[in-house]
Amino acid sequence: MTNFTPAELAAHLKDGLLSFPATAFDADLEFDEKAYREHVSWQASYDVGGLFAAGGTGEGFSLTVEENARVVRTAVEASRAEVPVLGSAGGWTKNAVANAQAAEEAGAEGLLVLPPYLTECTQEGLVAHVSAIAESTKLPLIVYNRANAVYSAETVAALADRHENFIGFKDANGDIEHLAKVTATNGDRLFYLGGLPTAETYALPLLQMGMSTYSSAMFNFVPEFALEFYGDVRNQDRAAVTEKLTRFVLPYLNIRDRGQGFGVSIVKAGIRAIGRNAGSVRPPLKNLSEQDLADLNALIDAAGVRPQA
Repeated sequence: MTNFTPAELAAHLKDGLLSFPATAFDADLEFDEKAYREHVSWQASYDVGGLFAAGGTGEGFSLTVEENARVVRTAVEASRAEVPVLGSAGGWTKNAVANAQAAEEAGAEGLLVLPPYLTECTQEGLVAHVSAIAESTKLPLIVYNRANAVYSAETVAALADRHENFIGFKDANGDIEHLAKVTATNGDRLFYLGGLPTAETYALPLLQMGMSTYSSAMFNFVPEFALEFYGDVRNQDRAAVTEKLTRFVLPYLNIRDRGQGFGVSIVKAGIRAIGRNAGSVRPPLKNLSEQDLADLNALIDAAGVRPQA
């Protein structure tokens, strides 16, 4: 039984920081339910708008349908009622539908529709893909504009007209002209959130595009800093945002950019650096080196962002 209608969920999510808990794995790279439960409970103890289970930072692309269902159910059980958990619907259409239905059964409040697997997509194909997911569940849906799933403004409008449970548009491309078309065409029918890697870097300028929130990967290990940064963005305090970018975010990006796929790996390294546990990343991702981890640990201390709780 969900706590939010689609409109209520959209209103709730658009005015709070969002995050994607890293999925914990054990030494054999199997889902570590105990460690994940502890991580989600800690994340949900903060004043965060919502948590997306089994998403990109949660390595949803590496999970089987059964694992995805377990991850979402565990997150729902570990979170507070005030912090809604959304699942993810990824892969080819039948796989995404199975993810959606399992997330609904697990008690998730909504879904993020990840890009379909591998192949290029026409706009008609994207409409058919999202429609199949939307029609398979009552859960509210957010589409992720990324990689091979680039939704035109007209496609977004068609989906919004067809499906009442389509509530949001998340962008990871940063194409300003495209975003202007999407937001101008669809207006307040949807809410818009930033999803570029290390979204803090783009948060202030994208606020002017109507993106009142974004997904923060670093919330996984520096939640207090991430929430302060979000507050500065919403207050449009450019000086405070610039100071935090300079003190922590930009040096963090320098470490992240040392390897392909480190956008996820550095989050798990950050969790390890603050003395918590989410295990290693699954292949084809690669863990940070011990030197990278040492540099990240030193940065956390030098920037004064180590969490208090």
